Amino acid sequence: MFNNRSVLVTGGTGSFGHKIIRMLLDRYKPRRIIVFSRDELKQFDMQQEFDHTCMRFFLGDVRDRERLMQAMRDVDFVVHAAALKQVPAAEYNPTECIRTNVNGAENVIHAALANGVEKVIALSTDKAASPVNLYGATKLVSDKLFVAANNISGNHPTRFAVVRYGNVVGSRGSVVPFFRKLISNGATELPITDKRMTRFWITLQKGVDFVIDSFGRMVGGELFIPKIPSVRIVDLATSMAPKLPYQIIGIRPGEKLHELMISRDDSLHTLEFTDHYVITPSIRFIVQNDYRVNARGEQGLPVPEGFKYSSENNPHFLTATEIAILNSNT
Repeated sequence: MFNNRSVLVTGGTGSFGHKIIRMLLDRYKPRRIIVFSRDELKQFDMQQEFDHTCMRFFLGDVRDRERLMQAMRDVDFVVHAAALKQVPAAEYNPTECIRTNVNGAENVIHAALANGVEKVIALSTDKAASPVNLYGATKLVSDKLFVAANNISGNHPTRFAVVRYGNVVGSRGSVVPFFRKLISNGATELPITDKRMTRFWITLQKGVDFVIDSFGRMVGGELFIPKIPSVRIVDLATSMAPKLPYQIIGIRPGEKLHELMISRDDSLHTLEFTDHYVITPSIRFIVQNDYRVNARGEQGLPVPEGFKYSSENNPHFLTATEIAILNSNT
């Protein structure tokens, strides 16, 4: 579906942007791939890495609606990956987080509608489900904006959806590269916030695959959630440094013991498919969709009332050996 089409990726110089652009170039023949981000050095580095005639690089910030309007001209698909994501940083700099994650989301929606973009997928986070920190709260607002945008578009062809998943193995700022750095520097112990802590676990490859698949599945208004395994943080530490003890340092500001991707309240609007869940809109759209059958013809069934998809109650936990194998491939 991406052959001879134009794709714009906001926050395109990040880990996700690098991976999806590489996959689009390897699997398809896009007319244009537009990297939209505010870091000129990272864009310069990417230009050396992706020396392809279809590549375009736009310096800009999602806070700047006018610049987004220019960047989205003649664009078919948008992946909105730009965000301020560090939980403690968001707690101490709330206004900056709101400007990027909320106002930026509104600007992306406005520019997509004005330019007649065909499909937009926004990346979300498990922290948007029953949020306890500002980052999660801003992403929940962003999710709501993108879902409701389908009502704003009405009979206009532009459609919006959201993809939500948990920790990406090895992504910048995540715990795996942090532990690796400590180990390589000769650490005598690894810091653990709480030995009960669990997290959802997904590779960058699978995350990008899921986003690409969601473009083919979406009709507009869905919140897509992949079925992925969980890890116990103590098992992660053991897999990376079996001989090192760990030190309990306590939970950081805004951090959860367990990750949640579907709350019990959301169960009333959730459908289960073979390898993923879909939270359907709680509001009525001008254009009605039957979300039980997606654009690929795959059928979903309602989950039981009170269902909760949490890293704590996930039926699939990775062992320390499985974690080590997964980490070795990232």
